[in-house]
Amino acid sequence: MSAEDMSVESSGAEGSEVESLNLEALGLEWLALSPSTLVFIVLGLTLVAFIWGRFRYDLVALAALLGSVMLGLVPAENAFMGFGHPAVITVAAVLVLSRGFERSGVVDIISNQVLKVGENLLLQLLVLVGTVVLLSGIMNNVGALALLLPVTMRLAREHNTSPSLLLMPLAFGSLLGGLTTLIGTPPNIIISSYRRDVTGEAFSMFSFSPVGIAVALAGLVFIVLVGWRLTPKRSGQASTDEMFDTANYLVELKVGEESKAKGLTLQQLRDELDETIPVLAVVRDDNRRAGYNFHGALEEGDILLLEAGPDELQMLEDKVGLSAIAELEEEAEATEHTANDEEGVKAGTDEAKGAAQDHQPVDTEGLQLIEAVVRNDSMMINRSVRQLRLNHQFGLHLVAVARDGGRLKQRLRDIRFKNGDVLLLQGSENEISESLASLGCLPLASRELHLGQPRKLVMSIAIFALAIVAMLFDLLPAAVAMSTAALISLLIGVLPLREGYQAIDGPVIVLLAAMIPVGEALDTSGGADLIADALLRFGSDWPVVVTMVGLFLLSMLLSNVVNNAAAALLMAPIAVSLANGFDVSLDPFLMVVAVSASCAFLTPIGHQSNTLVLGPGGYRFGDYWKLGLPLSLVVLAAAIPLILLVWPL
Repeated sequence: MSAEDMSVESSGAEGSEVESLNLEALGLEWLALSPSTLVFIVLGLTLVAFIWGRFRYDLVALAALLGSVMLGLVPAENAFMGFGHPAVITVAAVLVLSRGFERSGVVDIISNQVLKVGENLLLQLLVLVGTVVLLSGIMNNVGALALLLPVTMRLAREHNTSPSLLLMPLAFGSLLGGLTTLIGTPPNIIISSYRRDVTGEAFSMFSFSPVGIAVALAGLVFIVLVGWRLTPKRSGQASTDEMFDTANYLVELKVGEESKAKGLTLQQLRDELDETIPVLAVVRDDNRRAGYNFHGALEEGDILLLEAGPDELQMLEDKVGLSAIAELEEEAEATEHTANDEEGVKAGTDEAKGAAQDHQPVDTEGLQLIEAVVRNDSMMINRSVRQLRLNHQFGLHLVAVARDGGRLKQRLRDIRFKNGDVLLLQGSENEISESLASLGCLPLASRELHLGQPRKLVMSIAIFALAIVAMLFDLLPAAVAMSTAALISLLIGVLPLREGYQAIDGPVIVLLAAMIPVGEALDTSGGADLIADALLRFGSDWPVVVTMVGLFLLSMLLSNVVNNAAAALLMAPIAVSLANGFDVSLDPFLMVVAVSASCAFLTPIGHQSNTLVLGPGGYRFGDYWKLGLPLSLVVLAAAIPLILLVWPL
């Protein structure tokens, strides 16, 4: 070696040492970690954030994406390519089509038939769960659950059935139904797109059906015959009638001659109180007007019907001089106990009795009270009534909040909403539906079923059928076929454009678009191969099916703590690496991920459907695994043999 070469080598070594020292001096020595290690760190922190739940999952996913870009794991020019990924476009189009089915009356026809079920609990379960399984195969599973949720609550109340016996099976049925078709659930769409990226050919619309339908039927039979017995029966707490027994909280306050409230509007009264106590109605001269529709000034003798506890009553008395109407019956009874032969006392007693008979308490009929549950993606989460400006901006009065099956006793203005909370709200009949949709809430009260317009009903079904035919005969890719169907639905007026945009679940779209590049980084960095190698070494002495079971369990556990779409995105490259390691077909391993990623039966946070029934059913966190664990084992036992039969190694 020449002196010059030695000098260059020495210089290079010295430069490398200086660079290392500089990194250490700056505290950036972790930048020298391998890409696979960095990916595991990013994914580990992402999973912790998902489980913690402090930040919404779309924000966590976006942070993971941007962190991966800054660490060089994802090229900056590819950072936002996920927003144009076929899987993301397909999911968005399916959400629009699902809303179109609801708008045109397709689902209402089905729901109307469901309400004809009798008192037999097994028949109720069979019809409800069977219906949601069918609907979830052709539309978004959360949308299918949302449509049947008020129907189920109404059915439970009409036949005095505990909602807790029906709602968890309904939620799990929506997950099972998603297994049956390509568009039934995001994991199927993701797995199909990933197969196209790897092999050049995607799964078709009904590629998932042979396994998915059989697994869904097995789950349905288990739930109807055995599983419902494992759900808690909470007839008192789970019933929203019990949680919101409004008659026990309503009080009547009278505006007196010296009352400070006299001459104030209801809005001015709220400003004076600095409190969110809702006035449900104002009674004047025996005429009652709902609080949201009363805009004049209060007058002497007006009676306010509102929700208030002892503390609020005292505040109303002290601040604005509103006094509760005297309990004249009690006064008369007390007078009777102390009555004597004096004529004046007897006259006073008779007068009190007469006044008590004349005074009739105000009922709550016609006050437009509605129950709603807070969705996972609701703008209300972690915010209070004041921050939301619920009354000013949305025209809604918050009457009560229930959480974990029981009514919250704290002051309404201090409550920060959580997903799964059940709200009792008052508002205008014409505006309340739009306000709930904007807030991200689902109505629980029985809604009026309508058949839609026959022409739009037929057009909606025809458009969807044509899209399916185009996919079956490979005339159009799934993303193009579904997007075209959604566009035509909007153009012909099946769904108004505004509702079409509202139907697109923004957080889910951001989650998918952000996690797709991160999932690819797991593959390109070699992280997926490392996990696959560990599983291969573990299962080297066992048949391939044992490793498939391990992959199923790993993916299923992951889907119970993170979004099922994120679980599919992370597990797909691991499945492909395993298949390559065993030198077998990719399809059975990808199908294992598709099925297991939708088996989020163990926790209320694993899937939106589970969270939506948490409050209305009065469930606790630990209730889910009691039915979810045996159902997961049933799905596992049915899925693995069927996958190997339909998709041989």
